[in-house]
Parts: sequence; C-alpha cells; structure tokens
Amino acid sequence: MKNHPHLKVILLAVLVTFLWSTSFVIIKIGLSEIPPLTFAGLRYSIAFIFLLPFAFTKKNASVIRNLDKKDWIKLTLLGFLFYTFTQGTQFIGLSLLPAVTVSLWLNFTPLVVAVLAIFLLRESPSYLQWIGVVLFIIGIFTYFFPVDLSEKHVTGLIVMTIGVLANSSSAILGRNINREAKINPVVITIISMGIGSLILLISGLTIQGIPSISFQMICYLLWLAIINTALAFTIWNFTLRTLSAMESSIINGTMLIQIAILAWIFLGESITLREGFGMFIAACGAVLVQLRYKKPSPLNDEG
Repeated sequence: MKNHPHLKVILLAVLVTFLWSTSFVIIKIGLSEIPPLTFAGLRYSIAFIFLLPFAFTKKNASVIRNLDKKDWIKLTLLGFLFYTFTQGTQFIGLSLLPAVTVSLWLNFTPLVVAVLAIFLLRESPSYLQWIGVVLFIIGIFTYFFPVDLSEKHVTGLIVMTIGVLANSSSAILGRNINREAKINPVVITIISMGIGSLILLISGLTIQGIPSISFQMICYLLWLAIINTALAFTIWNFTLRTLSAMESSIINGTMLIQIAILAWIFLGESITLREGFGMFIAACGAVLVQLRYKKPSPLNDEG
C-alpha cells in the first residue's frame, strides 16, 4: 500500500461511500423509534457540535470574523436548503419508501443541477452528459415499470422530489460560494450545518414531539453523527484532492448498489432482476452526468 498512494485514496473513498450507504439502513431502523425530522435534526446537530471546535482555530476564526452580511445570508440559505430541507425530506422519504428507492431518487440531483447550471451558471452540459441524462431516465422507467405505486409510495416520491430540488439548489449555491474561494470548506460546513440542523431539530421537536430514545438508538445517533457524517465528510473532501472527477463520480455511483445489498441483508428489501437492471442503467447515467459537475465540496447529497 505504501507504493500505491493513489490506490489508498481510492480505497478511502470507497470506505466513505460504504459508510454513507450504511446510513440508509441505520436510519430505516432508527425511524421505528424516532420521528424523521427529529431524527435528522439530532444527527446533524450532534455532528455540528463535534465539528464546532474546528471553528475556533486561528485560521477559521479569522475567516468567520471577516464574513460580511452577504456571506451570512448565503451560508444561512445553504444550511436551510442542504440540511433543513434536503436531509429532512430524505429522512421522511425513508419512513415512506424502501431505502433503494430513496437512493435512486436522490440520483436525480445531478440531472437537475445540470439543467439549473445552464440558466444560473451559464454552464452547458456536454454531449456525454446529455447521454447520461437519457440513460438515467431509461433506468428510472425500467426500475418502476409497470407503475403500480401505493398512496404511501406516491407521497414518499413527492417528498423526495422536493428534497431533490432543495439538494440541487444547495449544490448550485455551494458551488457559487466555493467558486468565490473566500470561505474555506470547513467554515462553510460548520456554519451551514449549525444553522440548518438547529432549524431542523426545532421543527422536529415542535411538530413531532420529544421521543423516548433507547441506549441502542443513542449509539446509532452518535455513529451517524460522528463517523458517517463528520469523519466521512472530512475523508471524502481529502480524497477529492487526489481523485479525478470521473473516479469520484464512479465511486459515488456505487452507493446505489451498496445500499441495495445492505437493504436486502439487513432490511429484507429484495429487488427483482428488472429493478436491478434499471438501477444499473440509472447509476451509469448519473455517473456520466456528474463528470463535469463533481467538484471538491464539503457537501454531498448522500448518507
């Protein structure tokens, strides 16, 4: 491994996607005890508390002191979009839909980002990316055909569609903030996560009440917050310094398969050959769409 540093980085990235994939299983299990909004709020609030000490380093403290009103507005909006809305809807979606369906629907994000970037960032997708869009749509139709959804599933897909739109908007805003190179990724993550998770937690406790949490669930929460969120996001950002856009996109694209396997083993969510084929086509399409848009960022739509 010493002689193959690039391979080491690839394996680290795969480890991160595995951790993010296990999040879907842990969340599905935890939702039997904690309501979705409160669950999401607790996860990211704990992660924020864990990351907060990094805000007081000399470098980061200086960056925070120099933030102007416009910066705070952008970071607040980013926290609201990426944590309050995106993560809140993801947890609600997991309470209504199979984990694989939620993961598949989240893969709509790069397609929406590609379209939004045309109008907001004047970035036109390449021919290869348009091929990816077509492949993804074919994969989605293959996965859901013939369409026979219950009312619960329809509600879940509507919720996830709202989440995808919020996630896509946060990706565009996040790229705008990072492109200015004024605020480093750590500060962006800490502030946006702190604001977004607080709104999410207050909303959850107000709407869904204070749950009774078992010791096992506390352990799950700590794992999700510290390992699958704070540590995993940090490692992923580290790998983005070395990996190409294609490499990181392909590795990230394996999550759909990983989640399907984990959901089958731990949740009993089986998939048919047709659904599996549709997932594979959609995953390939999502990878192609992300080739240009995969940027080093503290934010990710997974896990």
